[in-house]
Amino acid sequence: MEVLNGNKLPPYTITDKMLNLATSIMEKIGEANYFESLNRFPELRRKTRIQSIHSSLAIENNQLSLFQVEVVINGKAVIGEQKDIQEVKNAYKAYEEIDNVNPYSIDDLKKIQGILTFAIEDYSGKFRNHGEAVYDGDVQIFMAPPHRMVPELMDNLFRWMNEVKENVNPLILSFIFHYEFVFIHPFSYGNGRTARLWQTAILAHWKDLFKYIPIESIIRKHQEEYYTAIRNCNNAGNSNEFIEFMLKVINEAVDGMIVTSNQETTQKTTQEKIINLIKKNPAITQVEMTKILDLTRDGISYNIKILKEKGIIERVGSTKNGI
Repeated sequence: MEVLNGNKLPPYTITDKMLNLATSIMEKIGEANYFESLNRFPELRRKTRIQSIHSSLAIENNQLSLFQVEVVINGKAVIGEQKDIQEVKNAYKAYEEIDNVNPYSIDDLKKIQGILTFAIEDYSGKFRNHGEAVYDGDVQIFMAPPHRMVPELMDNLFRWMNEVKENVNPLILSFIFHYEFVFIHPFSYGNGRTARLWQTAILAHWKDLFKYIPIESIIRKHQEEYYTAIRNCNNAGNSNEFIEFMLKVINEAVDGMIVTSNQETTQKTTQEKIINLIKKNPAITQVEMTKILDLTRDGISYNIKILKEKGIIERVGSTKNGI
């Protein structure tokens, strides 16, 4: 495996497969009607963040379920290993900082890694001072470079990113960063989750829609392929296979986001129509709404339940035949 020394560029070659996948992604992102209203759905961003945190930590053997992760983030107690619970708290704080970091700053990276590993790792936020191997479960994938090389390797990686960020597609740049970071393995703990979060930070600072896409969940779905791509790239001496793998992941994630965006937009529109009907006629019944909106009674009830949970509407007076 080649590593980023001196002025040497990260070893990779743009292939036809990469170009085709990148073109597909860019065309979908360009369909503004899918994504232009995402900022209307703060609850979707929160849901995405919870999914991302659960998946990224699960890749590294955190045992908490998605439900438990959400409970912890909501500030409530769960039964589980204290380390797993602390990891969730740390990850939520770290992901909340994505908007505030400079993804091309090594100091910001150290700050985020310090948050991710707070109260878990004594050397939190600092480069490792010992040798490190990379594992997939109990299987060693490779030995990371000696710790004495880490500061130079990381400086070179961030220097390269800053030099090319205006000319290299952010998708490709973020994947190269992800792979090179995992290979360098600069910290004693939490390198995988840091790499995945920082990749998301690079992409989210490029396009807002990546704040709403749980990339980590798709990686977890293809976890075996993820580690295989890393292993094969180490043997090949370039990051080509990993770039292609991540392009497939993003392509799949964007497809999922299109479906989710359409569903959220439809739901939002339905709820806005229900609110307008109630404003015009506070005594309107759900049966009357079904006829006006051409929806089932269950559909009306579901959306009214959500509006009540959000505190947008509330029941006043008798429940008979009403909302």
